[in-house]
Amino acid sequence: MGYYDDNEYNSRPPAPAKRRGVFLPALIGAILGAFLVLLATPVLQGAGILPNYGGEEENGLGTNDENVQKGVDVDVTTDITKAVDKTSGAVVEVVKIQQGDFFQQEQAGSGSGVLYKKEGDKAYVVTNDHVVAGASKIEITLANGTKLEGKLRGTDPLMDLAVVEVDGAKVDDIAQFGSSDDLKRGEPAIAIGNPLGTFPGSVTQGIVSSADRTIPVDIDGDGSPDWQAEVIQTDAAINPGNSGGALLNISGQVIGINSSKIAQQEVEGIGFAIPVDIARPIINDLEKYGEVRRPKLGVDVISLEQVNSYHRQTTLKLPNDVKSGIVVMEAVPLSAAERAGLKELDVIVEMDGQPIKDVVQLRKFLYTKTKIGEEVEVVYYREGKKKTAKVKLEKQT
Repeated sequence: MGYYDDNEYNSRPPAPAKRRGVFLPALIGAILGAFLVLLATPVLQGAGILPNYGGEEENGLGTNDENVQKGVDVDVTTDITKAVDKTSGAVVEVVKIQQGDFFQQEQAGSGSGVLYKKEGDKAYVVTNDHVVAGASKIEITLANGTKLEGKLRGTDPLMDLAVVEVDGAKVDDIAQFGSSDDLKRGEPAIAIGNPLGTFPGSVTQGIVSSADRTIPVDIDGDGSPDWQAEVIQTDAAINPGNSGGALLNISGQVIGINSSKIAQQEVEGIGFAIPVDIARPIINDLEKYGEVRRPKLGVDVISLEQVNSYHRQTTLKLPNDVKSGIVVMEAVPLSAAERAGLKELDVIVEMDGQPIKDVVQLRKFLYTKTKIGEEVEVVYYREGKKKTAKVKLEKQT
């Protein structure tokens, strides 16, 4: 029925004699043809007509040793690997240790830092203020695993920066600062740090998503911004523990100090770094003075937007076209503002030609556009009349 077994096949009658007569010459011809091919093959291989798949010097794989592929020789060095090699040795782990119960010390958190300077027998690490805040002791772990005791030089919560001093004898690698002022959207950005306190020297790659993003900073936790921080936005992964690490350009130069990310389930790839050109003077002050030396006007103020329309008209007597500014609640006694004639309920609207719309803009103007001892022109309203005053800025205490 279409199938058969061995017994059925073997029981068939022998083939007729005339078929044997055809088969024998064919068999002899096949044997003779194979013999001729064997004789001709070396000649054809030598002429390059046939490939040589074997030979007298066969290895276990049936292939000549000279044809065995020993491995792929590929140069994987790129601009990114060069940038990482240049700076990764200067990125360190920063461990915060706090006093625990019964006089015991315990690790309270960790982050990253960047060795940016070596002078004499000392070296200096820049990190974030929030990485070292509240520490009773700081431990720095170099890229090669060497642990050093860190001495806090100073912190600046406003800019979220801190400087730590270490023994420079075992420090070999120092990062090079680049420039953040001429960054362009889309250029490469490389983050190096210690994510989760577990993976030191981790490298992530992305781009500069925005070179001049501004985000609100609430330092005192009252729900109102105390500062508008100018930051670099990047999609290079910045996770907990990366804070204080380096954001590099393609040349391996530090262009930012990694600071934070938006940690929401529906958000991916939005991290922030403090631009190095903004950080540099802060770092210098913290290293040299242990604090940031900023100018002050000598007034306690609130933003005009916090004053309702009734008091704007009846108490401050402002013209209708004055929509923003800062209200002086007190001119501090013996301050530069008091000596210049500023008083309670004056409404400052401009300084050196720059509009001052609220308290955040006042801080930004003072901290980024002026210096201690510099004289500035203040435009303000008093009982509806526009006035000017010259104020010599003092050191903030």
